[in-house]
Amino acid sequence: MEEEAMAEDPIRQRIEDYTKAIRAKDIDGVMSFFAPNLVSFDLAPPLRYTGADNKRQEWQDAFDAYDSIDYEVRDLTVTVHGDVAFVHGLNHFKGTLASGNITDTWVRWTACFQQIDGVWLVVHDHVSVPADIEHGQAVLDLSP
Repeated sequence: MEEEAMAEDPIRQRIEDYTKAIRAKDIDGVMSFFAPNLVSFDLAPPLRYTGADNKRQEWQDAFDAYDSIDYEVRDLTVTVHGDVAFVHGLNHFKGTLASGNITDTWVRWTACFQQIDGVWLVVHDHVSVPADIEHGQAVLDLSP
């Protein structure tokens, strides 16, 4: 149990480094967070990405579209067991598009990590927003 509790610190540090890389629009820093065989359920279509190259393209497209990005992870919970872990929290993405429009969205985030060659890497992540089922629309104006 003590070893698993100690493993939380490097995972939390990895997530902090990830958020800094997003704010800096550092694509290589962001991608160092993900395993090559990543499976991702992200906001943008398709329903599922397989392989880190697809995730790279999504982040690069976002970096190209935004002049500035602010990003934070809140209410993070980390659970570790051996060489696997999962985290969940609320992530805040706020940015100014090249057009000058500002986006400001909170998302729900769950990520599964695996320790590979001594490094905690995300092998699966899931990003979502609540939905108004009756009207068939995502609900993007919620905040914690």
